[in-house]
Amino acid sequence: MSAVVEQPRYSCALAAQQTVLAIPGAHPIVHAGPGCSTKVSGFTTISAGHQGEGFSGGNIVSSTNSCEQEVVFGGEQKLRTTIDGALQVLEGDLFVVLTGCTADIVGDDSINIAKEYAEQGKPLVGVETAGFKGNSYIGHDLVVNAILEQYLGDVTAKPRKGLVNVFSVVPYQDPFWRGDLETVKKLLESIGLEAHVFYGYTAEGTAEWKDIPNAQFNLLLSPWVGLSSVKLLEEKYGTPFLHYPILPVGAKETSRFLRELAAFAGIEKTVVEGVVKKEEDRFYQYLVSMIDFLAEFRNNLPSELYTVADSAYAVGQSSFLVNEIGFIPKGVYITDGAEESHIRIITEATAQRDQELSELLVFETDGGLVQQDIRKKLGKSRKALFLGSSWEKMLAKETNNLYAFTSLPLPETVIVNNTFLGYDGGLNLLEDIYSNVFKTKTTTSRTQILIDE
Repeated sequence: MSAVVEQPRYSCALAAQQTVLAIPGAHPIVHAGPGCSTKVSGFTTISAGHQGEGFSGGNIVSSTNSCEQEVVFGGEQKLRTTIDGALQVLEGDLFVVLTGCTADIVGDDSINIAKEYAEQGKPLVGVETAGFKGNSYIGHDLVVNAILEQYLGDVTAKPRKGLVNVFSVVPYQDPFWRGDLETVKKLLESIGLEAHVFYGYTAEGTAEWKDIPNAQFNLLLSPWVGLSSVKLLEEKYGTPFLHYPILPVGAKETSRFLRELAAFAGIEKTVVEGVVKKEEDRFYQYLVSMIDFLAEFRNNLPSELYTVADSAYAVGQSSFLVNEIGFIPKGVYITDGAEESHIRIITEATAQRDQELSELLVFETDGGLVQQDIRKKLGKSRKALFLGSSWEKMLAKETNNLYAFTSLPLPETVIVNNTFLGYDGGLNLLEDIYSNVFKTKTTTSRTQILIDE
């Protein structure tokens, strides 16, 4: 049954155009009504920290802009004309045809049209991404799987020791995706692995995608997004995969991640322990340097934690702040529309880190209902920290509490390559949280008493 969702946290499946835009050398070709592509771009670029256009545009991607004529008579000919134009004027290594609701309702056979071009040697992939197919996360998986099935082809895998394909965060839907993927790549390289991350400025474009069959193994660094992809590759090429369902934030979880990764890859224990010791020593020295600040402002700092984000980020951040910094968990709200089987994965992974935290998980896509529950638990407390979006910022200001941006929508900040993953990511998160004390309150004397504005 359909219902109105208040305070939406994601877009529709057509948002997968952003996945294509995040691949160096790739172009989306959108077969949808006027405005569909632009609306998706607005939410996933402006509301994702003003990240700007991808490889081949944002609001100006190739589109059929289907209207009444295409609804009545079909839009396949217009799609062919648009594809011909794109191939003629755009330089690219991969073109992905994505459909909107109009095309899929009418029944335009966009996948077979893309196949026709592919059979002529054109690097074209077709995928149905109508809004009713699902949300941004589902759309991302649909596009990735279409590329894996249609673009890679039936090749013989030649596994190369140390090569890892990373399937993790969703570009733009995760506003910190660029910094996150760069961090993951550095972590893997620190223990001697070669990592394909596929998106962003450290990726090598379609060359990485073509090299996918040759990986020693695939890494799924996500609770559920990408699970269908690694299973597909296991079936298609016999490539094993490691599923690590928590994004590592801070020293404890990052060290655990590196140890499990090294064990799966067959890397010498002495190698990973050397990296862990060096990084943990550095991390905790930085953490100790914050003690003066924490002591001076202890009466003004938040202690209660409410997290509102998708499953990839919510658990990792909450676990770090609870288990390493000492926050008291009050609510962890998962907003990505995870299915029942995925909910079990998330709950079990959380319970392994903190049983109390797993009991506070709430799976809810309606932001209005999320805030109702927070208000009920919050009462009159002014010692809370809200990790979330601009919606949580409004709630924090209304209740005189603190906030930090970690999930969409957040059009009130600019994100270039920030990250909250890994050792440095944990420190970055603390910087953001505690810097907001000075942005929302006023220091009046050397005694460091803060007065709410």
